Amino acid sequence: MKRKMCEIDYVFAILITLTLTIGIILVYLFNIHLPETKIIIALINLVETLLEKSSYWGVLFLMTLESACIPIPSEIIMPLAGYLTYCGLLDFWIVVLAGSIGNLIGSLIAYYIGLRCGRKAILKWGKYFLVDKRHLHIAEKLFLRHGNKIVFFSRMLPAIRTFISLPAGLGKMDLKKFIIYTFIGSIPWNFALTYFGVILGEYWFIVFEVFRKLDLPLVIALILLIVWFVIKGKIEEEPTHV
Repeated sequence: MKRKMCEIDYVFAILITLTLTIGIILVYLFNIHLPETKIIIALINLVETLLEKSSYWGVLFLMTLESACIPIPSEIIMPLAGYLTYCGLLDFWIVVLAGSIGNLIGSLIAYYIGLRCGRKAILKWGKYFLVDKRHLHIAEKLFLRHGNKIVFFSRMLPAIRTFISLPAGLGKMDLKKFIIYTFIGSIPWNFALTYFGVILGEYWFIVFEVFRKLDLPLVIALILLIVWFVIKGKIEEEPTHV
């Protein structure tokens, strides 16, 4: 089964990479206008509108979802909040604080899921939230190897930062230490992403234009990613024959 999983990972990684590469070549090398689904821009506009209307509560809410293993990337949320900061609609430090508190709340949810539900339940139901078994396995190995301190350092690592709370709960990490390490570790990440959004400033229109032009390849890549998770989930459910 392990070999079969590796082959599937390899195939889908190539397909996704080729989709994005061909899209970039067609758009920027041959200046071909690809059809637009408008899905990507709509999602970005949705997040931006939510942040505009709900202010810091929106940042807190979305970052809570992200840290509770819901696939809403902080790499979109916090830079957009940084852009609104550049526009004078939000305060930089309150954005960073709201994002970090959201990380803490979401991480506590994931911590208690690990503590109360156990590994089997996480793997069974986590696939519906795109929880990757491989990422969970890496997070578990890091937690077992480095102990409690990895909860702090992993908050600055993409993907792993989201899943590290699960093995912390499974390992019954001291709750006070978990809260302190999670909150303090989240601050540099949120600071960097928010600051990135601020320094982009008036050039944000370039980012939106890139997403608009590469809309179709990005949507196809996203569909391939979801199919990848579904297929992997089905294979993992297959009984192992000895």
